[in-house]
Amino acid sequence: MAEHQIKDPKIAFAYLRPSCVLLTKEPTSANVEALRGHLRSVSDGALQQLQDYILFPLRFVLKTPSAKRDGFVQVVMEAMTYVLENTCVRSWDSLRDVFSELCLCLCSPKDPGKPTMTSEELKLAVLRCLDTLLHSAYGDIVFKLYEPSMLPGLGAAVSLLLALAEHEKARGVQLASLKCLLSLFLQCDCKEEHVEPRKDERYLLGRALATFLPGISRALSQAISGDIRQGHAVTVKAMRVWYKSVGLVMADEQLPKTDIDRAAGDLGRVEELVVKRTPSWRKTTSQRLAMVLQKIISCTSAHPHWRIRLELVNLSHLLLSQCSQSVGECVGPLLEALVGAINDEEPEVKSRCNTALNEVAQKGQTNGGQDFTDVLSENLHNLASSLPRLMRTSDDQRKLFVLNVFLGYLKILGPKVDAVLRSAIHLERISKALMQVMELDVTDVKIIEERTLKSSTDLGPDLQQVPSQRKYFLYFTDERIFSALGQICRMLGYYGNLYLLVDRFMELYKESSVYRKQAALVLNEVIVGAAGIGVETGNTKIDCSGINQSRTNQEDLKSSITSIIEEYISLSNWLLPTVSEALEGKLEITTSFVPNNPERNSLQLLPASKTPSLHQLNSNIWQICLQLEGIGGFALALGTDFRLLLMTSLYPVLEKAGDESLLVSQSAFNAMCDLCKACAYSSPKEMVIKNSDYLLNDVSLNLARPSIHPHAPRVLAVMFTHSDASLLPLVADVVQDVLTALDLSYDQSTPQFCSVLHLLMKALVRWFPATMGHQKPSSKETQNKECVNLRQFLLDYKKQKELAEGIGVQEEDPNELDIPPPASAPDEDMEGPAEKKELPLHIQIAKDVMERCIHLLSDPNMRIRLKVLDILELCVCVLCEREDELLPMVHRCWPALLHRLSNDDPLAVPRAFKVLCVLGDSCGDFLRKRVSKEVLPRLTSSLMKQAEISARSRPIYTQTLAYKLQLAVLQGLGPLCVKLDLMEADLDQVCEACLPYLSCRQPIKLQEACLR
Repeated sequence: MAEHQIKDPKIAFAYLRPSCVLLTKEPTSANVEALRGHLRSVSDGALQQLQDYILFPLRFVLKTPSAKRDGFVQVVMEAMTYVLENTCVRSWDSLRDVFSELCLCLCSPKDPGKPTMTSEELKLAVLRCLDTLLHSAYGDIVFKLYEPSMLPGLGAAVSLLLALAEHEKARGVQLASLKCLLSLFLQCDCKEEHVEPRKDERYLLGRALATFLPGISRALSQAISGDIRQGHAVTVKAMRVWYKSVGLVMADEQLPKTDIDRAAGDLGRVEELVVKRTPSWRKTTSQRLAMVLQKIISCTSAHPHWRIRLELVNLSHLLLSQCSQSVGECVGPLLEALVGAINDEEPEVKSRCNTALNEVAQKGQTNGGQDFTDVLSENLHNLASSLPRLMRTSDDQRKLFVLNVFLGYLKILGPKVDAVLRSAIHLERISKALMQVMELDVTDVKIIEERTLKSSTDLGPDLQQVPSQRKYFLYFTDERIFSALGQICRMLGYYGNLYLLVDRFMELYKESSVYRKQAALVLNEVIVGAAGIGVETGNTKIDCSGINQSRTNQEDLKSSITSIIEEYISLSNWLLPTVSEALEGKLEITTSFVPNNPERNSLQLLPASKTPSLHQLNSNIWQICLQLEGIGGFALALGTDFRLLLMTSLYPVLEKAGDESLLVSQSAFNAMCDLCKACAYSSPKEMVIKNSDYLLNDVSLNLARPSIHPHAPRVLAVMFTHSDASLLPLVADVVQDVLTALDLSYDQSTPQFCSVLHLLMKALVRWFPATMGHQKPSSKETQNKECVNLRQFLLDYKKQKELAEGIGVQEEDPNELDIPPPASAPDEDMEGPAEKKELPLHIQIAKDVMERCIHLLSDPNMRIRLKVLDILELCVCVLCEREDELLPMVHRCWPALLHRLSNDDPLAVPRAFKVLCVLGDSCGDFLRKRVSKEVLPRLTSSLMKQAEISARSRPIYTQTLAYKLQLAVLQGLGPLCVKLDLMEADLDQVCEACLPYLSCRQPIKLQEACLR
């Protein structure tokens, strides 16, 4: 289309003149549109020469006093915008007049100080035309806008634009007005070409804007802190206008000139508007700007949109780099805002922040690095002082920002953190702040309720690390906040003096039970940080000649870890009650062996006369878990050097792996996995086997001192879980010690010893697998022999009968030749009375354990009886290959088992019946008569009586113990009858008892079990 445009100004004038005249005579939208259409046919060069002529009719129709519709004014604005976009304004008079006329279009006719109540489209058209006018101003004429004589007109324009940005509801109008402000301040960042002001021109601009700085700050702070629904673009643009204007007014480069700031020429009353930027004015303004800045930072530092956080970084960077001397009161908040973004989750914000901090740090060094470090130290001290209050009163986003600021200070200070911590005041503030902020919430009842119901043996000896339990804190819920606190502690350990930090937090650990869990948390992270694990140092540093690295050597690390572990596993901090049942008989004894130390006045062990509350039990559980996590982390920090500490730390960890509390046992297992990883063991199994010698020595010694070390059986149980058959020869003597201890301390330790024996038998079943049908071949051989003997008996019987009747006497010799001699008699004669061979070790252990089960089956405690029935079942599985050893033991335990089947609690009967089924599979004929006479009548009678009840029951009946007993008997009775090969009369009795369960009124599962 450019090829067909009119390039000759004379021809263009003749072409446009009719449209311009017509518009002047008849100001209608159609005539404006006609003019716009003709303008597109004229080249930019011709338009430039005809600019004033073309703009005249458009400006003229705007000045006419008659009422104008919004649509008409909008079309005129669009026509003027087209002209200004394609031409340059070279005349100051034209710029001033058009600027004033456009401002009049934005203000209300009745109240010129307020924006007009016109349509959104019209406002957008006027603002776009104004922005285009400022961009089209050519050369130096635009700087005449900022001369003192223009302050009233400039102030009116700034006020109108600020009012639109602050109060307008339409987002597009807000953005357009803010863009006009940027253009008016010569700070526009669009892609078009802009006039770059020189130093003296920047001074002129800064002096003019100083007059409007209070209004700019007030209006834009309102816009920035406005409703979040206005969108991030408005907030970002308002922030940019504010810090660009402050940067112009308070720029450090203008300080020498502002000392002699004065108005030039005779301006009359306008001179009152000129601000003289004296030192006192700068100080007062800096104080007021600091208040505005605090408001802006509080609204934007933790804003969910990353572009707003990025703009805050740009704001802080510009003011710190260009105005640090003029806005002294703002340096602290600005630095805090900049540092707070150093750990931002958005990579672009984080990268921009690192770049800005490097530049600020370099400038701080060139201007005196000590001053910059002092500012950081002071800010860190103030932040540590206010941290507890902020964590209690702020929302999670604000808390996260505050902690990121804290972490940022540590990163920037780098190795200088050590010097800061050597100040007793700083160390006290930081440590107490961390103690208050990291206080755990220990009111959750579920922590105590969760028990280790499923043995870790069922999960496999080489189970991978389980996810750790989430920690709940009093003052925050966001996981990112806990992560930031961990980073802070690791950074302290990385840069600080390790001995100083360990001594301080160990002092807090011993000082009070209120601080103990928090101190353990901090110590765990400090040690990990000192080893350089999980530390993000970033690129920011003050000492540019140094390299950020941990200054702790391996020996110092090992020494600190040793002292911490000794404190962790001391009796007063390790043997804490985690279940209320554990206190009934053992607490008094345990407490009496704690050293009488005056520093222990705050121990969490309670007097024997008191029962710990849920809060105290929860607190104990969490303390033990944190100490276990610490031991695992210490191992990872030391690596293979930790092997020297295994002798003191492995036994306590295994002790807690067998704890009844699920949380404690999981934490202990995770610690075992960490120990394996650090000490180069492939699995917990290998670690236990390689260290079994001194572990078993400790177990053996502690079994003899149950009052001081009541949990030695737990260690043995965990060793059974995480080992193989190679451990059995080593552990045989210790098993005998356990059985002896069980005999001697029956009342006190039966539950623990039963758990150990249960895990022992499960381990034996796992180590020496034997199918229940393993004895079947010998049974078949016996049956074959019986068949042979029966045939011989019948032949002998027939022969004797025939002899008695006198038949077949002549054929006696031939028949006798066909009868083979018994094969077993010669063998028996040859073998003679054989000596009893020594039993395999696992068979002997199973016999010894089953011997104890016979006595414990009558224990009054239901839990013990159930556990003993489980042990008995496993003993039978181990002994099934040795009938000569199994059957006498079954004969001995039969009365107690029969009592459990007939007269025990409904909870124990199904378990006892399960043991009977296993015995039936192993012993076969040995139990046939006993079951037929003593068990079967009672079971069938009970089934028949209960059938009437279950037939009339409701669905809730399936949750009762009676239903579960019925189901267990019906499911196991059929296989039991087959294994025992019961007589026909017994089978009839069973069928008669099962027939009622075929009714459709019975529960579905009972019908299915009956059919089987």
